Amino acid sequence: MNTNLLLHRFFNGFLWLALPLLLAPVAWALADWAVFSAVFRPDLQACQQAAGQGACWGVVAEKWRVILFGRYPLEEQWRAGIVLLLWSVLLFATAARLFKSKTAFSLWALLLPASAVLLHGGVAALPTVPTNLWGGLPLTLILSTVGFALALPLAVLLALGRQSAFAPLRRFCITYIELLRALPLVTVLFLAAFVLPLWLPGEGLDLFTRVLFTIALFSAAYLAEVLRGGLQAVPAGQGQAAKALGLNRVQRNVHVVLPQAIRACLPSLINSFVTLFKECSLVTIVALFELTGALSLALAGDVQWRSFYLEGYLFIGLVYWAYCFGLSKTVK
Repeated sequence: MNTNLLLHRFFNGFLWLALPLLLAPVAWALADWAVFSAVFRPDLQACQQAAGQGACWGVVAEKWRVILFGRYPLEEQWRAGIVLLLWSVLLFATAARLFKSKTAFSLWALLLPASAVLLHGGVAALPTVPTNLWGGLPLTLILSTVGFALALPLAVLLALGRQSAFAPLRRFCITYIELLRALPLVTVLFLAAFVLPLWLPGEGLDLFTRVLFTIALFSAAYLAEVLRGGLQAVPAGQGQAAKALGLNRVQRNVHVVLPQAIRACLPSLINSFVTLFKECSLVTIVALFELTGALSLALAGDVQWRSFYLEGYLFIGLVYWAYCFGLSKTVK
């Protein structure tokens, strides 16, 4: 047998034996800190005594309402909880294609206004809660999901426009895409929050609406490039065959080209949504306290629990992971 092959097998076998032995002390130390020596009840004194030896998950038990719902009024958080549950279930069901497209669209069309009414209130004896008090995980879901839904149709138009033979339209689409992709989202959010109101007449749009449309316009530039890759993956013969059947340009794109392009780039579209879901944490800089910002809101003003930021960040990291990993696995 080849000497190099023997050495390769010996080295692989050595790694399989040595790595578990080398990593075992680290794994045990982490398990001891996170589980065996950890404090799970909201007991500040016990957490302080366990400092440096075990994790204080009691900070999550103590502050979970603020972390999940931000500044939403405590007595009305059942409304935000219902919205969070419904949006999470429908999001995963849509990603897993448990419903037909028309059914899913109808459910989202019903859920959006119902959620807006439930969160904002002002009807049916529900107290009004302004959008600047919305926060936590429901806000993250709303900004990412609605922002993505608004961005996708614009991205389709930009992707098709970039391939158009009409030069002015093609140049406009290229300029829009490249300009937005060259700017950091933080900069665009800052402009929407603090500069745009100076140009709008009267009171203009509220902060939540400005941020939502900014996220949609910004995301459309990235989604357009994803869709352009899908369009290029569709064989040219598909469009030519549709033209031979008498379909006009719009019909060819809607019924033949776009369905195949979206199917080809579906994993990339899901990846873009997962990225947007995490990037929504940046809205904290404009005083919208989504999931990450809500943690700072919960601990920054509490001197007693402030030292347990690590456990808080690990908890919200687990929430982000659950949504992102779950979405990536449910897509079919």
